[in-house]
Amino acid sequence: MSSQKKELRKQLERGIESLGISLTEEQTHQLMCFLALLIKWNCVYNLSAIKDPSQMVTLHLLDSLAILPFLHGKRCIDVGTGAGLPGLPLAIARPDMMFELLDSNSKKTRFIQQVCTELGLKKVKPVQNRVQEYQPDEKFDTVTARAFTALPEMMSMTRHLVSTGGQLLAMKSKEAEATEHEGFELNKVKTLEIAGLDAIRKVVVYTAI
Repeated sequence: MSSQKKELRKQLERGIESLGISLTEEQTHQLMCFLALLIKWNCVYNLSAIKDPSQMVTLHLLDSLAILPFLHGKRCIDVGTGAGLPGLPLAIARPDMMFELLDSNSKKTRFIQQVCTELGLKKVKPVQNRVQEYQPDEKFDTVTARAFTALPEMMSMTRHLVSTGGQLLAMKSKEAEATEHEGFELNKVKTLEIAGLDAIRKVVVYTAI
């Protein structure tokens, strides 16, 4: 293992510990493999504006894992997933859950499929579609959305995806105006403490009614 990879792994392990999350050696290895694939594909397909591997650990891996304690039920859909964030890190950390990763960009869903193939993630399904047009066979217990759109639009666009009593986890990079919306009840707003990240990160949790 190169010195850079060792440093990145140490950074990831420290960040996971600071989040209070317990992962196996295999799960940590899978996260590092995902990072390597993201770096490789990003050079060609521009999957992320972030190019620095250390920043990717903080802003992609740890940022995604920060909402792990808020996952609800057995089925999760990550809308506007992009390169599989937060969906892929969450799926690695919760192999017992089913995940669908939804994005309208075909190169991003192809990347997700490649990650699933190489890492053996059998409970992850990439879906190329627009959020408002996707009609799943079965609704979801949790909907995750990371920097997807403003909260009112997010709730309007995702209500048909989440089962009654299910939850919407909206990740926000600044102070979020946590408003009420038809079909949802505000549950809580939590500040996420992420190692190496100075910016404010919050998760706004809504329950579908």
